Amino acid sequence: MEKEPYLQGVYFMQGDIACAEAALMAGCRFFAGYPITPASEVAERLSLRLPQFDGVFIQMEDEIASMAAILGGTWAGVKSMTATSGPGISLMNENLGLGYMMEAPCVVINVQRGSPSTGLPTHWGQSDIMQARWGSHGDFDVISLCPKSPQEFFDLTIKAFNMSETYRLPVMVLADAVVGHMTERVEIPPREELEIVNRTYTTDPPESYLPYKPGKNLVPPFAKAGDGYFIHSTGLTHDFKGYPDMTEKAQLENVIRLIDKIQQNKKDIIMLEEHYTEDCDVAVIAYGITSRTILPAVEQARKKGYKVGMVRMITIWPFCDQRIRELAARVSGFIVPEINMGQIVREVQRFSGNVPVKSLTHPGGGFHKQEDIIAAIEEVLR
Repeated sequence: MEKEPYLQGVYFMQGDIACAEAALMAGCRFFAGYPITPASEVAERLSLRLPQFDGVFIQMEDEIASMAAILGGTWAGVKSMTATSGPGISLMNENLGLGYMMEAPCVVINVQRGSPSTGLPTHWGQSDIMQARWGSHGDFDVISLCPKSPQEFFDLTIKAFNMSETYRLPVMVLADAVVGHMTERVEIPPREELEIVNRTYTTDPPESYLPYKPGKNLVPPFAKAGDGYFIHSTGLTHDFKGYPDMTEKAQLENVIRLIDKIQQNKKDIIMLEEHYTEDCDVAVIAYGITSRTILPAVEQARKKGYKVGMVRMITIWPFCDQRIRELAARVSGFIVPEINMGQIVREVQRFSGNVPVKSLTHPGGGFHKQEDIIAAIEEVLR
């Protein structure tokens, strides 16, 4: 089959399709997944496009197997990815934990819908925010990114691959059904203009290579299967060779490093977008599609004379605790609108000190009303 070119130019494109094209640009050559609304279009697009780039698409029997497959793909040295929604993430969580412990770089796309259980398959929600952080058992740290548009779904998918390669872990993109299914202008630059990060491979000879000896940013250099290196990787607590080690010393070294390699690099991971925060008395903290519905309310409130600003979290995890502390030192209150029953608001409360935090919840399938936002601003300012 003749190799197809990368897309380039300006398109009127669905978010899920933009995500799939971004994955190709980032170098993804293996996708394993299982159909689920509202993420199926990512898989459908890649089922067509990956073979055109000598890549492999496989529909697995379920989401458990899908996550296991992409862990295997990445250990073979191939950038790998899956896409699903809430119930699928629930099934993937055990193998997601395995990916964090094995330090296997890959990308998981979660196009969120209203929950719980089957919930609202064809409608939107933001109810997987805490699941993305705490869904798998044990202690570790994560990276999750949250787009507000098809253009940003494209951009953040590439960033997710770059971060997974840099820090060696599964990275999740927390889109939602609106962003996944809306069709908007998407500009795709020439691939040579994009920053594409590839994992750091070891330069040590096979006889002295230690698969889990920390390198730059506490991240071990990689060696893929088939390159002549003896590699042992396991979900068990392990030593630098990758062999199981059940000692307290090994547990301390493993768990603390899995957390520190993210926490010590937060300044390079956390991305925020701010509006009117230079003089605000009230700070609205929003993310994803909610930020697009909230910003007009913030602007309307400013026309009324209220000093209101908005912080849009592009990086959800790790959390922007330092920025919340900085704002808490000078604002009268925070407002946190979410299309869930209150998840990120708990993080804002943790770092806001004695500053009041008002939660504006919505269970999914709809949006916050502008008048409700303005009423909340007035309440905080009383």
